[in-house]
Amino acid sequence: MNFAEAGLLGAAGAASAYLARSEAGMPSSLGDLSSSSGPTKAATAVVVVAGGVLATQVLFKTFFDVDPLSKWALFLRQFRGQEAKLTSSGAVDSSIDTYNKLHEAEDADSRNTAYKTLVNAYYDLATLFYEWGWGQSFHFAYRFKGESFKESIRRHEYYLGGRLGVSSGSKIVDVGCGVGGPMRNIARFTKANVTGITLNQYQVDRGNEINREQGLAGQCKSVQGDFMEMPFADETYDGAYAIEATCHAPDRVKIYSEVKRVLKPGAVFACYEWCMTDNYDPTNEDHKRWKKQIEEGDGLPDICSTRDCLEAMKAAGFEILEERDLAEDDFGAGGRPWMEPLLPSWNPLSQRFQFTAVGASILKVVLKLLEFCYLAPKGTVKVETMLLQAAFGLGGSGETHVFTPMYLMVGRKPLE
Repeated sequence: MNFAEAGLLGAAGAASAYLARSEAGMPSSLGDLSSSSGPTKAATAVVVVAGGVLATQVLFKTFFDVDPLSKWALFLRQFRGQEAKLTSSGAVDSSIDTYNKLHEAEDADSRNTAYKTLVNAYYDLATLFYEWGWGQSFHFAYRFKGESFKESIRRHEYYLGGRLGVSSGSKIVDVGCGVGGPMRNIARFTKANVTGITLNQYQVDRGNEINREQGLAGQCKSVQGDFMEMPFADETYDGAYAIEATCHAPDRVKIYSEVKRVLKPGAVFACYEWCMTDNYDPTNEDHKRWKKQIEEGDGLPDICSTRDCLEAMKAAGFEILEERDLAEDDFGAGGRPWMEPLLPSWNPLSQRFQFTAVGASILKVVLKLLEFCYLAPKGTVKVETMLLQAAFGLGGSGETHVFTPMYLMVGRKPLE
């Protein structure tokens, strides 16, 4: 029995004991409950709610091998602790307000100018939600038949890591590493030493904490810095990769040039980019709405096209070895597209239920209650609303092939 279960059981036991000692006892009907005293009503509510939650917990642990109660308890405990570590603001509520103001301007130039503030504020708010709801690897992957979500995520990372041509003892850099999920998987896969760079200090601390927990502190390291001006000497690394990260850059040529600077001659840079595809129509209202939702919900100054990204790689001086949109891969009968986890489902046991109108409303009520009870920081509802908008934009644009989160580019730094 974990701490959360023990707490609920204790609360239910205490409430039951109160009812047993009281003259009225446990109400046997709604009529009896309505005429009961305030303390009796409260005690009855505790018994019913605690019992229902515990029953649900037992059901999930028995038949689905998951522990939702512990997961929620851990999330709330970490979220309360994260608020004290915010680097963009002193509180979640003011931080989300600051972030939203950056997206009030319609032009991308103003967001590009303030990209550091934009990205840092976004990941202060979103990192724990991502880790709790998605995992330590903040990216998408399509799935083959019979492949689990976690397996698809690792395969997607291994595929990119395999493009680098590195081996044991090589030094590679993860450009925009988040909390380091891909860094740790690619380090295990390639046996290389990986340094990850991220703008957000909370992600640095969290990433290095997990590195230590998994015994990889000697092979993986996260550092704080701006990937537009990396704190590394010229020609330091044997390879570099970026997974859905350089979309935050305000200038693609500059970020790719900076990656090229820190690579040794002949080294390879491989990345998955977030891009609008050739199917994007800037006059189509749905397309424009989806693009805006993605930018606002994912901390992006602007989303470039696949063509623009490819030309930027060439302009930065890379020899292009490979480029294609992996979202157009044939994942076979029974496979699942990358955006499926974000599409609405009326199965109440699915995490996709939150993307239905009913599920979104229920989630908002629950989070408001948690805010009211001081179990979640004020502003949590605003953060979830922001992330839901991103999900709606990604789902719609993904289904219509207007957007891709996995435009693959592999380039080599010339030997000269």
